[in-house]
Amino acid sequence: MTQHVPQFVNHRFNSLDINRLGLWLFLVSDASFFIALLSSRFFVVGTNTPEHVDQLLGLSLTILLLLSSLSAYKAEAAFEHGDIPGAKNMLLATIGMGILFVFGVGYEWHEAFKHFPPSTGFGTILFTLTGVHVTHVLTGVLTLGFVFFRIRNTTAIGDNQFAVEGAVKWWHFVDVAWVFIYPTLYLIR
Repeated sequence: MTQHVPQFVNHRFNSLDINRLGLWLFLVSDASFFIALLSSRFFVVGTNTPEHVDQLLGLSLTILLLLSSLSAYKAEAAFEHGDIPGAKNMLLATIGMGILFVFGVGYEWHEAFKHFPPSTGFGTILFTLTGVHVTHVLTGVLTLGFVFFRIRNTTAIGDNQFAVEGAVKWWHFVDVAWVFIYPTLYLIR
């Protein structure tokens, strides 16, 4: 008697597949954390946004992160096509924009303390959401920096494929999180 074994049982996952699955599971779990933080804004302060919220700064930070997402995409595409110098340049551009974003949020905090300190409902939400997000941005900057140094002397894709792919996906996640934070903090009235 011959035994029929479905093909998927014999399928072996390579480490790249497992790394990708792990990254996506982590991103989904982290997204649920941001969803909880975003919804707490409506629970704590409703839809009232103070008039002193700097919408132009929020828009500028959003544009900066969206541009950094584009440079991260270009870094990954350049790396996949073997253009290591192009990938390194785009990684540096992304890192630079990430650092500018952090300084922009620092300026925002300095100004926000004057109008809504952390003891107020909106201040609590603003500083918590942006603080958690800045932590993610700094993690992304450090990760992209690690990838930059990992590929700086590389001439081929080799073992660095997932390092670049994973770091860029993390950066896109951080950008998408801000795309939801921006209207929640700055636009809803």
